[in-house]
Amino acid sequence: MTQAASPPPAYPATRKDALVETLFGEAIADPYRWLENDVRSDPEVADWVERQNALTARYLAGLPQRDWLRARIRDLMNHERFGLPVRAGGRYFYMRNAGLQNQAQLFVRKGLSGKPRLLVDPNAWAADGATALDAWKPSRDGRFLLYSVQDGGSDWRTLKVLDVGSGEVLGDTVRWAKFTHLDWVGSEGFLYSRFPEPAPGEAFQQRSYNQTVWFHRLGTDQAADELVHATPDHPELGHAAQVTADGRWAVITTSSGTDARHAIHLIDLKARRKGQWLVRELVGGMDHDWQLVESLNGTMWFLTNQGAPLYRLVSIDPAAPVPQWHEVVVESADKLEHAAVVGDKLVLNYLRDASSRAVVLDLAGQAASEIALADIGTASGFHGEPGDPETFYAFTSFNRPSSIYRLDLATGKSQVFAQPELGFDPDQFVVEQRFYASKDGTRVPLFLVRGKAAAAAGKPVPTLLYGYGGFDVSLTPAFAASRLAWLEAGGAFALANIRGGGEYGRAWHDGGRLANKQNVFDDFIAAAEYLIADGITTARQLAVQGGSNGGLLVGAVVNQRPDLFAAANPQVGVMDMLRFDRFTAGRYWVDDYGHPDREADFHVLRAYSPLHNIASGKAYPAILVTTADTDDRVVPGHSFKYTAALQAAPIGNQPHLIRVETRAGHGSGKPTDKAIEESADVLAFLAAATGLNVPAGASGMQRR
Repeated sequence: MTQAASPPPAYPATRKDALVETLFGEAIADPYRWLENDVRSDPEVADWVERQNALTARYLAGLPQRDWLRARIRDLMNHERFGLPVRAGGRYFYMRNAGLQNQAQLFVRKGLSGKPRLLVDPNAWAADGATALDAWKPSRDGRFLLYSVQDGGSDWRTLKVLDVGSGEVLGDTVRWAKFTHLDWVGSEGFLYSRFPEPAPGEAFQQRSYNQTVWFHRLGTDQAADELVHATPDHPELGHAAQVTADGRWAVITTSSGTDARHAIHLIDLKARRKGQWLVRELVGGMDHDWQLVESLNGTMWFLTNQGAPLYRLVSIDPAAPVPQWHEVVVESADKLEHAAVVGDKLVLNYLRDASSRAVVLDLAGQAASEIALADIGTASGFHGEPGDPETFYAFTSFNRPSSIYRLDLATGKSQVFAQPELGFDPDQFVVEQRFYASKDGTRVPLFLVRGKAAAAAGKPVPTLLYGYGGFDVSLTPAFAASRLAWLEAGGAFALANIRGGGEYGRAWHDGGRLANKQNVFDDFIAAAEYLIADGITTARQLAVQGGSNGGLLVGAVVNQRPDLFAAANPQVGVMDMLRFDRFTAGRYWVDDYGHPDREADFHVLRAYSPLHNIASGKAYPAILVTTADTDDRVVPGHSFKYTAALQAAPIGNQPHLIRVETRAGHGSGKPTDKAIEESADVLAFLAAATGLNVPAGASGMQRR
């Protein structure tokens, strides 16, 4: 009998209130609403979290797989990792982690062969490593660097500036930025987006309204910043500003939620006078997606799904008396994910069945040549500006950590710029793409990864199935040390590209949201059934995992088919579908989920909400809920309430526990040591429940 099959320790007592509301004629009990309170300011919630964490820690400490997994994940992460270089003013800026540093450092060098110089080291910012360097942007002359600081995993950002030559951090400090682009107006200052300063004690729960675009002039206080664009009559609208490489235009992209529906406004910086920001509309209506590509010599390019669900590339002369759109690259059978003007070329990145392909064309959209990529995987980057001699891109797959390549645009040849030394042999793992039929017959892609020995044996093995299925997000092949450790122990990993994502454009997204959300759960359940029917695994060996919207996915499918899984890990999940829009960024999500205060949407949400559909009387799998105290994207109250409801329900003797990370948020900025500990804890829990046995007497393979 596995560790997880034993009855868990007694759960900590949780206060249960007699709170019932009538919503659209239905009585909805909410006995754990008090757990929505901020854990940082409510002593009772903090005490509940402390007692839950103590129970979970005791349980995890007894799992025999934990030490090996921790050591192996640590070893697999202990290799040099590089980010994509950015060229500005003859300097190249790039991120680098030596291996196990809590935060990657930012380096600069003069020219490609120049000596690297450490420019920003966030590891010195906090004793616990939980303060991170987030976004950064050099001025186009390479003289200054604008960067954002993330503390404790929060979505809030503080903006700073340093002099690249001296390394001195300037006195400019901007607070309350969130969901912002960073871009320079020459070297005089920068554009950014911020929200009003939250009320005292509300920074981590207050809903996000009234985002505005501001200009900060170097050497001045934030109070002197100039208001560039605001819509006070429509507080639900968000705005982000970019500056074109030619310095001519500021482009403001406006949205109302998470949907790819935008309005575009322009500011002619050539005609700007100090303190004046004359904004004019280029695209109105917010009916389609419009993504700025670049502006050069009177031509501005955009990606759009207007009349093209898989996207096309169009151009316009924004200064013309009557601007007219021209099609440059027509819609193809593959989804057009990204485009850039680099040198005198167009570089396009496509998605074909959730795997990357990339091409280079001239500025008229002709003379295409394919960029050779290694088999199944994800290519990203391809950034740059007109006049640049090269572009850089990263390539990764499930069995290959990210390598950085430099593409010489004159020759069309790619060369390795940075490649990690690996502590394993990638060729010992098999990466396959398969397709299966969902409940309604829809053909759904699935990636399956196994060690060669496990694939050759043809026997069912413990399998980890991952999914997301929402917000037009595409899941593509990527390396994770924790997944490889699972594979080395003899397990299999599967990733299902279910509806709701963006893998096949607008139709795929629409097929899994709002009233169609059940398709997402059906697709994921069908993936599990396929893995079992094909002999990859069994229901007693299958674990499911997903984060954020994927946490909702895991909670919903476990409620609907608890018999299908041995273990589940909903991470930072949206679990209360009747109140998600009341906190921080939740109000944006109505585009995918619907409005809880509208009757038709309420009934759809009520039917699958993980919190409200726990099936009493059925035997549930082992469940480890994971969240963090500073998650102000999906507030931890979702996971707190869901865990309390699981522990109170008669759903069998498997453990239903929660792990709450401190000084961490929704995921970004998490220090390496916290990431290793969390991954080891989660995989040890899933391994115990599925019967995965780690190699005996070893801490992992040696570096080759």
